[in-house]
Amino acid sequence: MGSVTSHAVERVLAPLAAALPGLEALYVDFHRHPELAFAETRTAAELARRLEADGFEVHPGVGRTGVVGVLRNGEGPTVMLRADIDALPVEEKTGLEYASTARGVDESGNDVPVMHACGHDMHATWLSGAASLLAAAREDWSGTLLVVFQPAEEGNGGASEMIADGLFDLAGRPDVVFGQHLVPGPAGWVLTRPGVLMAASDTLRITLHGRGGHGSRPETTVDPAVMAASVVLKLQTVVSREVAATEPAVVTVGSLHVGSVGNVIADDAVLEVNTRAFGDGVLLRLRAAIERIVNAEAVGANAPKPPTIELLNSYPATSNDETASDELTEVFRGHFDDGTVLPAPLVTGSEDFGEFGAAAGVPSVFWLVGGLEPQEVITAMTEGRFESDIPSNHSPRFAPILHPTLRAGVETLVVAALSRMSHPGVG
Repeated sequence: MGSVTSHAVERVLAPLAAALPGLEALYVDFHRHPELAFAETRTAAELARRLEADGFEVHPGVGRTGVVGVLRNGEGPTVMLRADIDALPVEEKTGLEYASTARGVDESGNDVPVMHACGHDMHATWLSGAASLLAAAREDWSGTLLVVFQPAEEGNGGASEMIADGLFDLAGRPDVVFGQHLVPGPAGWVLTRPGVLMAASDTLRITLHGRGGHGSRPETTVDPAVMAASVVLKLQTVVSREVAATEPAVVTVGSLHVGSVGNVIADDAVLEVNTRAFGDGVLLRLRAAIERIVNAEAVGANAPKPPTIELLNSYPATSNDETASDELTEVFRGHFDDGTVLPAPLVTGSEDFGEFGAAAGVPSVFWLVGGLEPQEVITAMTEGRFESDIPSNHSPRFAPILHPTLRAGVETLVVAALSRMSHPGVG
């Protein structure tokens, strides 16, 4: 980062300390009032209100419940900053004073508890704070700032919905796309990685068709519960016996529904299976193995018809432009000079963030920001207890600490944006 840019960063970030109490209140409000995918109306309204107050051209309802802010500030690049805003159907067990007690209706019409168990409340707060700081310091940069609050990241295709709804018609195609994610690392750590960072992912819905009947006469039926139980166990062999140990892969049966009462054998069993891998070839191998296993199980059970297999969603691997990632990492190291900018590991979680850069045909960079109590995390890592003792994203006990997490995430977005903007007076 050049000296002029460093001075610009200092000036833009100067009001951050005074803004932190307000950002803390915003985060707590979002955490108390989580909303499921494509139902983020309250969250979106508050984010839109704040963007309008900061002088942005505001476009609500992009991709159903997404919010886009455009701030045109003279000649220069267009930089896109993105945050996701949806929550999960999880019952919170953090014990926080501001824990969620909210409920919502899922895509199947079920009443479910709702929690920000993945940190999207922090993502939204970070971006709102960064947008406000950049808007207040327009004399220190020129170009166009495109702020995107995306709905429905959790497997529901919010990025593609926003793109299809004309996102890039609002401010033109960006020159670069930046985003970040809260992770269960030490608060204040910033983790970057060129190339592939997060896994590609498929989610399948599999319906095993049986023949229902009375629980007292199983010989007259084809029991889908037995088929489902066998399928779940056999799927555990796909990674261990069909994928090389040098190629990370995951197969998870996250949902299994069969029957409603104990004395009735149901007609069908429905499983939702999630697969993850870092290469398209491995992901295709996983899908082929799953299809082979469930079809074979149906034949072996004398099912009346083959299983129905539906692809619910498919996310590509999140892959950072290597040059842009390396450049941004050096910028971060110049700003955070305390050794907290470190290489990120490969992450088997998945994201639809990469769809923005791919659709625009421009570089994109995604990084990770830690949010848990540093000494607890470091001690758990040292003692080999990290996986068992530290709650991760999607856990009902995932509870980031507010400070320095809030400051770190706002700073990374501001620094990233300014690293690409033009600066008045610089040749």
